Formats: sequence, structure tokens, C-alpha cells
Amino acid sequence: MSNDGREGILVTGATGQIGSELTLALRERYGGARVVAGVHRTQPTGALKDSGPHAVVDLTRPQTVVDVLDRYGVDTVYNMAAVLSAVGERNPDVAWRVNLDGLYTLLEIGRERGLKRLFCPSSIAVFGPDTPRDHTPQMTILRPKTMYGITKVAGELLAEYYWERYGLDVRGIRFPGIISNQTLPGGGTTDYAVDMFYRAIADAPYTCFVREDTVLPMMYMPDCIRATIMLMEAEGEALRHRASYNVAAMSFAAGELAREIRRHVPGFQCAFEPDHRQAIADSWPRSIDDAAAREDWGWQPEFDLAAMAIDMLEMLRERRKQGASEDVLDEG
Repeated sequence: MSNDGREGILVTGATGQIGSELTLALRERYGGARVVAGVHRTQPTGALKDSGPHAVVDLTRPQTVVDVLDRYGVDTVYNMAAVLSAVGERNPDVAWRVNLDGLYTLLEIGRERGLKRLFCPSSIAVFGPDTPRDHTPQMTILRPKTMYGITKVAGELLAEYYWERYGLDVRGIRFPGIISNQTLPGGGTTDYAVDMFYRAIADAPYTCFVREDTVLPMMYMPDCIRATIMLMEAEGEALRHRASYNVAAMSFAAGELAREIRRHVPGFQCAFEPDHRQAIADSWPRSIDDAAAREDWGWQPEFDLAAMAIDMLEMLRERRKQGASEDVLDEG
């Protein structure tokens, strides 16, 4: 709890792929009434709507942020609002405004109002073709070729600046591709890993937009949520990198994922027809060195490819029985 007694939590981008599941996890951990789902255009439904409060938060309109902080006594913010890589290449101006101007808004509000803690996720998109692609180190060359990656590099630097200059406790993780059994992806280059599962469970073929031999770092959503909460609850004195921690769970080729799914769904058909997203994937690492996260705050993943595939398919089959994923086929 902060010195003025506030103890509310705000999750921006709370209806997004990570934000929606993170909000529910935080409510389960800290109590539903304490965790505000910050929404923009998409309104919450189901458990996200019923388990706690929600409010409109538009990072391009700072007063909406201030109003929510005041109304709910917020002292901790998880900033999950973002325009992802592939969408960001179609709309680079929007990506800049949301990802970087929006972060600057939160940092300034955090500085002025003395927020206790601010989570600002980064991404493997900060790396580029000049970065070592295997076991990419924590400290390395950051020269991305996408607007998403550029905003994330700048965001890491801004976060470090606000910590060193103002003492604002900003923390962040360089997320790999995230695979979820609850929410559809939001326009990232690693979305094929999610789409493939949804197509398989719908007994439909899938055309993958990267080459069969494309290897990228991935993480199952339960590990993603656990890593986020672990970092935010870690003792600050132990953190050497603040807003840019590498985290890893698994790396696999797109064809390897298709074969793993086919072990459980024998009739699954997957073709590979690379599009413009292949160039983005080729600029990113194949594997990540996350020794710093393991040493500083005890990070350790629980899911590898085999365990993730079993759990993912089991959860999707259950949702399909309940009629919760009938719209997935049109989204793939």
C-alpha cells in the first residue's frame, strides 16, 4: 500500500489478449473490487465484466486516466494497451501514439501523483537483424525494423529514465509470442501459433503466414501472467534491469508446432505461405537468454511445447463444447 492509503490497481487494455486474463488473475489474487479493467473501444463481457469494476481509459486523453486513478484510489498500473507489430506496420502513426505517447502520459501521471508501481511490458520486437538470434543476451544491440519495436525500445529507455531521474518504480518484461486459450490474438507477428490451435480444434485447415522452418520464442499465457505478477511483487533492490527483462519459456519452428498439434489432432492440415510478416519474424530472435530474470526474481517457466499443446487443446475442446468458441473459425 502506498503512503496515502491508496491500494487500487488499474489494468489498461484490459479487454486485450494479455490484459483480459491478467485482470482476472489480479482480481483473484487481490480481490475483484480493487482491480479496475481499463477499457477503450471494446466493452468487457462475461467474467471480466462481472468480477470487478471497469472504466473508460484512453491513453491519448490523460484526463481519463486521472479520473480513474481518483475514483478508484489507484496506486499501481499495468499498462497492457498496445498496438502490436503487424497492425503497427499498417498504422505506424497509431502505434506511436498508443505505445509511446500513451506510455509517456502514464509516466508523467505516475511521477506527478506518486504511483507506487507501473508495469510497462516490452517485447522481443526490440531486437532486430543486427542482434544475435540464438540465446539473445539481456544486454545487446537494439535496432528494430518495425514501428512496434521502435516504440518498445524507446519505452524501455523512458522507463529507465523515470526510475533513475524520479524514482518511479517502473518494471517490464520483453514478452515473446504469447499463446492463449481464452482470447484471440490482436495483430502480432506470432499470432500464427494461436491461430493454428483454433483452426485445428475447428477441424479446419490452416495456412500459416511464416515459413515452416521459422523459429521464434513463445510462451503460454499462464506463464506470461505468472511472470508479470512475479516481477511486480519482487523486491526492488534485486532488480538490475527494471523495464527490459528477457524471459523465455520455449522456442519452436512453425512446422514443429503443426506436427505437435497433429499428434493430438491427426487430421490437421497446415500449409505454409509466407507473407509480409515473414520479414518481421526473420528480424527477431530464435531463442532468448533469460538468466538475469532467473537470477534476480526467480523466473522459471512451467510449460514447454508438449505440455502447452496438451493443455491448450483440452481447454479449447471444453470451450467448444460449451459453444464459447464458435466464432473462432472466422477470425483465423
